[in-house]
Amino acid sequence: MTKYALFFDIDGTLVSFQTHEIPPSTILALTQAKANGHKVFIATGRPPIIITNLGAIEHLIDGYVTTNGALCFVGNDVVSCKSIPQEEARLVVKDAQEKQYGVIVIGEKDVAIFDPKGEVDYIFGQQLAVKNLHLAKAVEEVIDQRILQLTPFFNKDYERELMSRLPGCTSGRWHPAFTDITAKGADKGEGLLAMAAHQGLNPQQTMAFGDGGNDSSMVRGAGIGVAMGNAIDELKEIADYVTTSVDDDGIRNALRHFGLI
Repeated sequence: MTKYALFFDIDGTLVSFQTHEIPPSTILALTQAKANGHKVFIATGRPPIIITNLGAIEHLIDGYVTTNGALCFVGNDVVSCKSIPQEEARLVVKDAQEKQYGVIVIGEKDVAIFDPKGEVDYIFGQQLAVKNLHLAKAVEEVIDQRILQLTPFFNKDYERELMSRLPGCTSGRWHPAFTDITAKGADKGEGLLAMAAHQGLNPQQTMAFGDGGNDSSMVRGAGIGVAMGNAIDELKEIADYVTTSVDDDGIRNALRHFGLI
């Protein structure tokens, strides 16, 4: 049996938007997959500081693709790290301050939050139950670091306008209220390829699971791309297989379908 490197998005894929927990069937399925010789990797838009909801499977995880591929690591070994051009990071922060929209600034060491309307707190803190936001620092303390990701809170129309001024960046939206901006060449698909190379695996030996727009590059680039039943239509259209939703045993059903468990 082919041994696969399995890449999982967190929110809406491993973790339910309803319960904010990993379903029991997913925990059992990943435990079985590991026992069968497959490897488990996380591929998320979250920076490490707010990856706090994987305790039930933490012992099964072989490596992390974080901040949408900008920072990839296995243990203390950094596999890949790509930062946004400094002048473009400053442009976004200045624009947010002038136009008064929220932005999360992910530095190489710290996180900063500019939240004039309370959007970040409402969506991340209340809707997504993200922890550790209280550890955020002032933007002025973080902006001089290498910036791995910016998460501004605005609509798709303004996203297109702003991105036209950021030639060194790419954008991946997985929520209607905000998008994740990273350096060009830093996305989950590139993170998957970097991790596969680091592990000595052919990309055909990878399987990726996701539900949002920022998962499209890895679902398209993996040997097998799986969209959750609760995924956006655009992701389902490019996936090799559409499983059931995160709350309806989607991970377990997909791993069974492909004979990995």
